[in-house]
Amino acid sequence: MRFHRSMKTNPCLALILAALTAPFLPTLCARGADPGAAPNKYLVYIGTYTEKGSKGIYACRFNAASDHLDSIGLAAETADPSFLTIDPSRQHLYAVNEVSEYQGHSSGGVSAFAIAPGTGKLTFLNEVASGGAGPCHLTVDKTGKFVLVANYGGGSLAVFPILGDGSLGKATAFVQHKGASVNPQRQEGPHVHSVYMSPDNRFVISADLGLDAMFVYRFDPGKGTLTPNIPPSATVSSGAGPRHFAFTPNGKFGYVIDEMQSTITPFAYEAAKGALDVLQPFSTLPPDFKGESTGAEVAVHPSGKFLYASNRGLDTIAVFSINSKKGTLEPLAQVPTLGKTPRSFTIDPTGTYLFVANQDSDNVVQFRINPITGLLSPTGQVLQAPSPVCVTFLPLE
Repeated sequence: MRFHRSMKTNPCLALILAALTAPFLPTLCARGADPGAAPNKYLVYIGTYTEKGSKGIYACRFNAASDHLDSIGLAAETADPSFLTIDPSRQHLYAVNEVSEYQGHSSGGVSAFAIAPGTGKLTFLNEVASGGAGPCHLTVDKTGKFVLVANYGGGSLAVFPILGDGSLGKATAFVQHKGASVNPQRQEGPHVHSVYMSPDNRFVISADLGLDAMFVYRFDPGKGTLTPNIPPSATVSSGAGPRHFAFTPNGKFGYVIDEMQSTITPFAYEAAKGALDVLQPFSTLPPDFKGESTGAEVAVHPSGKFLYASNRGLDTIAVFSINSKKGTLEPLAQVPTLGKTPRSFTIDPTGTYLFVANQDSDNVVQFRINPITGLLSPTGQVLQAPSPVCVTFLPLE
C-alpha cells in the first residue's frame, strides 16, 4: 500500500497510442525546434504511482535539438516508483518504492536498476528496505558511491552504498528525526520529505515537513556517514511544511517550497559552514486566491535568473525572477499546467523546456521556456502517463 500524503492531444500522438497494446504508454510527437541548435539527446524516465493502471517506470527518447520525443514504453515494472535518480556514471537508476510496508515491516523500498543506453530498458539489480515507511525522495552523492533516501512516513534518512555492479548494500547511516509542530493532522511527528547534496558534496540538506525545519548534516563521502552540522538546522514559519529544495547554480542561495502554506522560503547559503540563513518568504499563490492549494515542487533555471514552483489545487506553475545579489524573488506569472495536480516538474538539461507531471490528469505537459523573460508557453504536446510523479533526464551525448 502506498503511503498517502484538459489538453488536446497531438494527432500524431493519437495514432501512436492506437498502435500500442499497453495502456497509458507515455508517447509524444513533437515539432521542430530552433534551427542551428546543438544536438542533445536524452533518455527520459517517468516515475509513477501504480494504483491506477501504471506498471512502474516508463521511458522515452528526447532530442532537444529537434524537439522530438519517441516512446520506449515500460522500462521496468516495480511498485510505486514515485521518485527517481541517476548516478554520475549514467549507468544506473535508483527509485524509491513509496509503500508503507516492506517484507512485513514498517518500511518502504529502494530499487536499483542497470540502464541499457541503447534501448533505455532497465534491468533490475536489487531492492533494499528504506528504513522507514513511505520513502518519497532520493539522490546520489556526487562521487556516485552512495544513495541517500528520505522516508516521509518514517520521518528518517538513510544512506546506502552503491556496490560494484550498481546494486545497493547495507545502510551506512540512518538518522531518525523526532518532534512535532503546530498542525496536529499533518505535523504530529517528523516527515522527512526530501534529501539533497550541497554543491561541494560536503553537506546533506533535508526538508522535514513535520518539524518545519531544514536539517543539515556533514557527509563523509568515504564512509557514507551523516553527522549533525553546527548549527544542525534552520527553521521556516510554523505550519509552513517544507517539502523540496533547490540551489542556485552558483550555490549562494537555496529555496524550499513550503507545501502547507504555499510559500517559497529563500536561504542565503554559507558554503564553508554548510549553514542556511533564512530570508523573507514569498507566496506562490496570487494575492486574490481564496481556494485550497498546496506547494509541491521548486526548481531554479540553469541560468540562475528564474525560479519555478508548482501549486496543486490552483494547478499552476508560479514563475519568479531571482535577484542575483540578494536572493529575493519577484513574481512574474502564474501559468496553468493544463492538467490536474502538478505534483512535480523538471527543466530539461538545456534549459529550453519544462515538463510538468500532472498526477491526477494522467499526463505530462511540455512547456517552452523563454530564455529572456523566463515565461512559459505550452508547446501543444502532451505525454499520456498514469499518475506521473517524476521526470528524469539521462544525457546520451
